[in-house]
Amino acid sequence: MSGPNVPTTPPQFRTAEYAGQAGGDRCKFCNQPLTESFFRVNRVMACAPCAQQVKLKIPSDNHVAFTRALIFGVGGAILGLILYALFSIVTGWIIGYVALAVGWIVGRAMMMGSGGVGGKRYQITAVILTYAAVSLAAIPIDIAQASKARKAERTEQSQLRSNPGGQTSETAAGSTWDGPDAPRHRGSIGAAIISLTVVGLASPFLELQEPFDGMIGLVILFVGLQFAWRMTRGVSVKISGPFKLPSSPAAQLSSG
Repeated sequence: MSGPNVPTTPPQFRTAEYAGQAGGDRCKFCNQPLTESFFRVNRVMACAPCAQQVKLKIPSDNHVAFTRALIFGVGGAILGLILYALFSIVTGWIIGYVALAVGWIVGRAMMMGSGGVGGKRYQITAVILTYAAVSLAAIPIDIAQASKARKAERTEQSQLRSNPGGQTSETAAGSTWDGPDAPRHRGSIGAAIISLTVVGLASPFLELQEPFDGMIGLVILFVGLQFAWRMTRGVSVKISGPFKLPSSPAAQLSSG
């Protein structure tokens, strides 16, 4: 009399059966059982066709990929510079944490341009672009602050001029102002641009004149550069093999 749990096949003693060995090792991509050999894609096992497909899909580094990454990276750096400067000008707060967003934008833009290709030259480029965007943002910020200061000074001087009976020593000092139409010495535009660029690139270190705030700013900038560095590392895929599968215990007992 047979019950529901009674096996219907006769027992055999020549081949050992092990729990969990019914399907053996399987390819992690197609889930097909591996027979004689296998490949490793990073740390997972794969059959030969799947390993070949992965290899074909790995983006290759070439001049076109790097050029596109550079163009996208420059665009991302310009966008980051604008966002950094605009935030500081509108709010009046110069917050170094915006450098983290700039690093992310540059790294993301370069990866979009390269199609996922990365490497040392991409990382170095991303760090340079991120540093340039963050440091050069000091130029429009300083110009905006100077413009606000000049506007406030002119407003004060205009009020003092409209009230000649209330002249004070401050009025006398302000009387040397040459007015908007007075001739001024104008240097070379190119020299001015170079000078502003040099000052802008050095601005993170010039802030060390206030040691505590300057050091915090440098640390945050360094973290932003790390963001850009890590994001442009690219896709890391290592394919190795083929490796021969060891004989299963069942096979060994059967052959014996």
